[in-house]
Amino acid sequence: MNIHVERPRRRGWPGRSGPVRRAPMAGGSGSAGGAGAGGRAGSRLDGLFLRRFLRLLAVLFPGWPSPSALMFLTLLGVALLEQLVIYQVGVIPSHYYEVLGSKDFSRFKTLTAVAVTLIIVNSTLKSFDKFICNMMYVNWRKSLTEYLHSCYFQGQVYYSLHVLREDIDNPDQRISQDVERFCRQLSSMASKLVISPFTLAYYTYQCFHSTGWLGPVSIFGYFIIGTMINKVLMSPIVSKLVQQEKLEGDFRFKHMQIRVNAEPAAFYRIGELQETLLSLGRKKNGNYSEAKTSWDLDGSHSGEDPMPRDTAFLLERVTLSVPSSGKLLIKDLSLRISQGNSVMIVGNTGTGKTSLLRVLGGLWESTRGSIRMLTCFGPRGVVFLPQRPFFTDGSLREQVIYPLKEIYPPSGSADDERIMRFLELAGLTDLLARAGGLDEQVDWNWYDILSPGEMQRLSFARLFYLQPKYAVLDEATSALTEEVEHELYRMCLQLGMTLISVGHRPSLEKVRHGGSAPCLPQGGEVEGVSDKQRGVTKAGGPHCGWIMPL
Repeated sequence: MNIHVERPRRRGWPGRSGPVRRAPMAGGSGSAGGAGAGGRAGSRLDGLFLRRFLRLLAVLFPGWPSPSALMFLTLLGVALLEQLVIYQVGVIPSHYYEVLGSKDFSRFKTLTAVAVTLIIVNSTLKSFDKFICNMMYVNWRKSLTEYLHSCYFQGQVYYSLHVLREDIDNPDQRISQDVERFCRQLSSMASKLVISPFTLAYYTYQCFHSTGWLGPVSIFGYFIIGTMINKVLMSPIVSKLVQQEKLEGDFRFKHMQIRVNAEPAAFYRIGELQETLLSLGRKKNGNYSEAKTSWDLDGSHSGEDPMPRDTAFLLERVTLSVPSSGKLLIKDLSLRISQGNSVMIVGNTGTGKTSLLRVLGGLWESTRGSIRMLTCFGPRGVVFLPQRPFFTDGSLREQVIYPLKEIYPPSGSADDERIMRFLELAGLTDLLARAGGLDEQVDWNWYDILSPGEMQRLSFARLFYLQPKYAVLDEATSALTEEVEHELYRMCLQLGMTLISVGHRPSLEKVRHGGSAPCLPQGGEVEGVSDKQRGVTKAGGPHCGWIMPL
């Protein structure tokens, strides 16, 4: 692992001042950038619903003799037999009255034996009914999930749904959660649906036989009127349930994004950062400059030895190992990073370059030694720029100003020129047109709509806007050309940032470095404020490094 140190030439840059505007809050993006439920037509019981339901039934019952069809016929037989037994159980009390009235002990014993048998048979049939329904649920869910997966992965449909289409949100939720609910509810209603036509016909006949036409017409009229009233009352609730399902899908997708982007989120101090900014925003009553000045999450602790205010990191004989395996990466490293003395860490893959940044950011604990971060996290201190950028929902402005959204003032337009200037410097002028302006609330996922190079450019636009004293870059230009990389690094130095950068491209050395120094055989000490060339090596390997002051 090689470490280079430089002293950049400082150039002036306009300061940040004047009123700024706040973009409105963005809605959920849906799974992988799907559109919200508001863009869909309301749920209705119409011909389209019936056609879709029949298509689902064709998937659940693919033909004869399929397992679903055989189980359905078995369920029909069990349900009919169960109704017959229930009818016999229902007439037993009348027989008991007759037996008890006549005091016939022999018939009482016979009737009791029949009643116990019917109750046992009825319990067995109910259990068998439940078992068949559960078997149908498993088979239906398997068939429907496999069918949807075959459609989902055919011809890159999954790409179209996630990136190109805006009318279907959360397809992952529909395939997993909605299919499970649909199959479970349908299987639980199967026995009732099977037996309902028979019981309806039987009791209609009995009602007509007892009361004539008046009885059946009154009963059916009551149910029709009740259904219409229920539809009027339940329609608003149905739309709310649809919206609830969408929001639950968005909520789960956001957690998935945090899981996938756990390290970039940790570098930005997600969670701890939001609480601090909210507290600052309330405390400063909307005073953007004062709130931003007060942002200090990781300042030096009281009681520690006083250090110069121009020092950001101080490492003293640090030894670092991989937390999961214990593999030794760095041994006895001493490093002091001060303002104006940029450091570049180069080396082969697996030599512990990013691991050193994890230690600086507090994500990993060192095995031995002392690590101190002597500046705050934020615009007045240090900002980490991971190789995989971290984005949130919302407008283009919100991506550039992140994480200052919570303390960003609600009005003003003086900041627009600065933001557009930084987007231009990062080579993202066309993105402003694609997003429809700084404050247009987009419904896409930034991870899907931007290329890897554009994501890294947007991260640098954010870095230019924040203008911290120190910028920690973890291969932040790996998806960009050498020319663009050179220009972005030059702009960071022009803005007065001290860079702690990681990379393995030889072009990074050409940007600011030249020459070399001899290797040390084992661990060494590096002082960023020293003009003396020194070497450092990773323990247990033939790696060597050198330091070159600019």
